[in-house]
Amino acid sequence: MPRFAALDVTANIQALWATHHEQNDTLCVPFFGPQRAGWQYPFGSIARTGGRLAAGSDWPVTTPDPWWAIHVAVHRTEPPVSGEADWPTSQVPMLPQEALTLEQALIAYTLGSAYVNGTDDATGSIAVGKAADLVVLDRDPFDPDATLYETKADLVFVDGDLVHER
Repeated sequence: MPRFAALDVTANIQALWATHHEQNDTLCVPFFGPQRAGWQYPFGSIARTGGRLAAGSDWPVTTPDPWWAIHVAVHRTEPPVSGEADWPTSQVPMLPQEALTLEQALIAYTLGSAYVNGTDDATGSIAVGKAADLVVLDRDPFDPDATLYETKADLVFVDGDLVHER
């Protein structure tokens, strides 16, 4: 894991997969074996050793909603989804030592993704001279009672212009 930082490379992560979902547990883990299964989705290890993370969705294969994946990155469990027979909810964290803090996950989704796209000088964080790309959420995700996977964007601004209002 330290090689990510030493080589100045970025791990491009799709956090939504880092759970005990049926496909992984039945199709992948038996072929990996116990040692390699323990190496899956090592987001926390990469971050702890100074590696850079960029996060995104695996859309159109999965939801483009970043809050579901942020929930997984932080909790390493699937969001509870009612009515989804083909995606059973697992509340047993997958390799919980590889969880990210909410701050690490948000940085991966913002500044980390801007970095790999070569736009971090103009986007990815709030700073003087950067684009006024901002999202106003329906809740404070840092509130301990916040349900991350239910978070919605109330307002979205791109270059300071309102482009979405819920």
